[in-house]
Amino acid sequence: VEKGDIILIGATTENPSFEIIAALLSRSRVYHLLPLETEDILTLLRRALDDKERGLGKLNVEIADPLLHQIAVFANGDARVGFNALEALVQGAVPVDGKILVTPELVAATLARKMLLYDKAGEEHFNLISALHKSLRNSDADAAMYWLARMLEAGEDPMYVARRLVRFASEDVGLANPQALPLTVAAMQAMHFIGMPEGALALAEAAVYMALSPKSNSLYTGYDAARADIEQTVAEPVPLHLRNAPTPLMKAEGYGAGYEYAHDLKEKVSAMECLPPALAGRTYYHPTDQGLEEKFRKRLEEIRALRRRAAERGLNT
Repeated sequence: VEKGDIILIGATTENPSFEIIAALLSRSRVYHLLPLETEDILTLLRRALDDKERGLGKLNVEIADPLLHQIAVFANGDARVGFNALEALVQGAVPVDGKILVTPELVAATLARKMLLYDKAGEEHFNLISALHKSLRNSDADAAMYWLARMLEAGEDPMYVARRLVRFASEDVGLANPQALPLTVAAMQAMHFIGMPEGALALAEAAVYMALSPKSNSLYTGYDAARADIEQTVAEPVPLHLRNAPTPLMKAEGYGAGYEYAHDLKEKVSAMECLPPALAGRTYYHPTDQGLEEKFRKRLEEIRALRRRAAERGLNT
């Protein structure tokens, strides 16, 4: 292929980046064929009705323009779907006075369920879950409802969607609204109990609730920072004063020595360092001023002030 000895021409409904090895893809020219517009499909359907050699022109089909437009919309950008639907309608119609009359009732019965473009493991799968997640993050309840319905009505595993919503509750809402997580878990349980289609409303409730909730990603960024420290540093030993000492030998080795029981203190906060010495003073959780996290931020500032005062008292004694 690289030398030009072989000319390779291929077509696929899948994303080439998922299905073709990188070495071949880098030596190829990729053309993305977009879905047809509704008017384009209308043009093709009319040609099929007029073509007497390869189409339906010899059958004397009579179909109103609004019904033809309905078929074009049903095709959802795919001419093949439109052609197949038109052919099915013609085959199902009853001839009247030498004409094949396609009625609104026949169209409604034949096109009862629209086939949505979707693949559970390919590009469209990831496109739609990304659209749902980002709509929720942007507090767009209407878009979240739409993308949720798109996934569920196309046949996506509802439990997969539920798990993604649970993840969103912690990643993007967090402590700005702590009720988001239990509500979303309850929605997932409801879907597990009753299934589709009734369970869709439970997921819709969770999605809209989170779209309208205040947002914070401080848990996500904090955990990511802690994980980075774990990956980039040695596995620091647990400080002796934080270790459990269930045996006399452990106590003799200093396990638990210097531990300060917070409940014995008036403010319930001591100056005791709980991180390993190499990481002393590191901060991972940085609360925002969104929703309830504003209260947590003030509480964290209060705790840090109490700890500083306790440390100062220790230095002065």
